[in-house]
Amino acid sequence: MLILAMAIASVFVLLSQWQFNSSRDAPPPAPSTTEEVRPLTDVLQPLTPLHAAGADQMVSLDGVFLPESRTLVQNRLLEGDEGLWVLQGFAVEGTPAEGTPVEGAEGEAAVIPVVLGWVPAAEDAASLPEQQGPAAVVGRLLPPEAPEVQRPVDGEVPTLSTAELSNLWEETIYSAFVVASSVTADGADVPFAAGMERVVVGPQPQETPINWLNIFYAIEWVVFAGFAFFLWWRLVADDHRRTLEDEDEADAAAEARADDAGGRPAEPGAGVASAGPGPRRRSDPNLNLTPNLYVNSDVNSDLNSDIESGAHRD
Repeated sequence: MLILAMAIASVFVLLSQWQFNSSRDAPPPAPSTTEEVRPLTDVLQPLTPLHAAGADQMVSLDGVFLPESRTLVQNRLLEGDEGLWVLQGFAVEGTPAEGTPVEGAEGEAAVIPVVLGWVPAAEDAASLPEQQGPAAVVGRLLPPEAPEVQRPVDGEVPTLSTAELSNLWEETIYSAFVVASSVTADGADVPFAAGMERVVVGPQPQETPINWLNIFYAIEWVVFAGFAFFLWWRLVADDHRRTLEDEDEADAAAEARADDAGGRPAEPGAGVASAGPGPRRRSDPNLNLTPNLYVNSDVNSDLNSDIESGAHRD
């Protein structure tokens, strides 16, 4: 029983250790790694999720801007002011995909959304020219956002959801987006249009968040391990108590038999006639009475004498 309790407690302790290890999320990549510009095709492939190890990475990509793909993302803040992000689809070279051929790109290519800047209102973006033709982009790679359901607005989306953009653009799309820090065409930097501000996204803080729910579960498993030992102790204690009670009952029975064998006087009213000069009695099983079965010899003699005298007088 003790071995079983120890085995169960060991399993609970291992589960507690696993919960403690899971309570601290993996820290984000160090800036020394993410700030080194790498080709996008080496970091992420189309239709594959962006993991934490690849997020926040500075990447470079060559390709062609997707015509008529400019979209505004609502509810974006820049230094406390609310506005919209201006983004456009970018067909990445070297990423064959099943989609519509893009003019200027070699064959079919997967598309990634590129954030080009920030505007305070949708009317300000209407006068901005779209990016066209081949270009090279350098920017920070970020994971997509979850879609939100709301009344559709032409040319605008509530969140930067790549799934929603894939339906809008009808293209094979990356599960990520790039916030551009520089755009070059024919080897020359493309200046940001007047009225559009640059979106700057820095590296993630190096703090490691703590999941308190996992810590609570870890403490709970430790309590379960202690309960396994308590259950073993309770079973052993109950078994020992029953053994002591059985021994006490056996000792009491042995003492009772010893007292009966030693001639203990019978209790009064036991139905046994006591020895003495008085008349002997026999118990009547029906009436539980003890009638006289024998009469004194003197009384019998007197009765006989009276009978004989009466006979002579007659």
